Amino acid sequence: MRINDTTPKQDGYYMPAEWHEHRCTYLLWPEREDNWRENAEPAQAVFQQVIQTIAKYEPVVVGVNVSQYAHVLEMNMPNVQVVELANNDAWIRDCGATCVINGKGRLRGVDWKFNAWGGLVNGLYFPWDQDDFIGAKMCAIEGIDRYRTSDFVLEGGSIHSDGEGTILTTEECLLDEGRNPEMSKEQIEAKLKEYLGAEKVLWIPKGIYMDEDTNGHVDNICQFVAPGKVVLAWEDNEEDPQHERSQMALDYLESQTDVKGRKIEVVKIHVPNPITITAEEAAHVDQIEGTFPRRDGDRLPASYVNYYNCNGAIILPVFNDEHDQAAIDTLQELFPDKIIEPIYAREILLGGGNIHCITQQVPKP
Repeated sequence: MRINDTTPKQDGYYMPAEWHEHRCTYLLWPEREDNWRENAEPAQAVFQQVIQTIAKYEPVVVGVNVSQYAHVLEMNMPNVQVVELANNDAWIRDCGATCVINGKGRLRGVDWKFNAWGGLVNGLYFPWDQDDFIGAKMCAIEGIDRYRTSDFVLEGGSIHSDGEGTILTTEECLLDEGRNPEMSKEQIEAKLKEYLGAEKVLWIPKGIYMDEDTNGHVDNICQFVAPGKVVLAWEDNEEDPQHERSQMALDYLESQTDVKGRKIEVVKIHVPNPITITAEEAAHVDQIEGTFPRRDGDRLPASYVNYYNCNGAIILPVFNDEHDQAAIDTLQELFPDKIIEPIYAREILLGGGNIHCITQQVPKP
């Protein structure tokens, strides 16, 4: 399909909120042995559960490397399309296209330049060439025109939209030296507004503690649940490093308004108790020079905010933790018309992210 030489904002397109009705959800199938333990088989079992759960509510497209194509195809999952889609790893939220709509029944995709969360400065792996094609391939499968930001690096997990012109992001990620070091904060903000059709950007200072894989993506600490209303990953314990980060975010958000002048209402969701990698888990991940290590005792960036909002359901990561039920209850109150689908997601977390990170929606125009 055509590559546009304009911007979404110039053409009247904008990024809708995640609760906007979806046409489908995309995922990529995990297999990297230097990121997923035990040949990725434990992670694949959880990915399959996520896929089948989402497929109860909307169509799912699963992109698979040729080595895994027959294996996934033979799972014969209802409402799931399996396509051969070469990739370096399974984080389609970050390497896939961000879809934009124009309110007149048209859909296009923003194909961000992807450099594996930092390129040669502090990226997670090399090469990332196949991942950088995922956005274009998604647009080709969907049959939609796209915008390519060949001069601007961004991951989809670093932004969140209220669908009315306000975007959430974090300074920790977008101002990181591995993204767009030649650009000022003001220039980056202008680029976001042009390619997301937005008018205002809210800059949370930092993401979740120890979210070193992504340099603090916003989708792990804060998401819109309605215009003017967000959920925030929270830690009560002042001795925990996460408390300071959550407090900084709360102070900032409560001082802000959205593009329509509404004060931001913040709903806290307590993070799970600290989760660390076990010696056994670390031992079964291949340690290869040039990739991000998984070490015994490392704290993982666990958060309930990394949920996925699909048609009719909230797909929620849980951790067999004392805070699981409170997260379920809070999200049920926030989304009374949706079913909360909890999935034990430790295996995804071990890979460096969670359910929101492995999904990417295509809105229904």
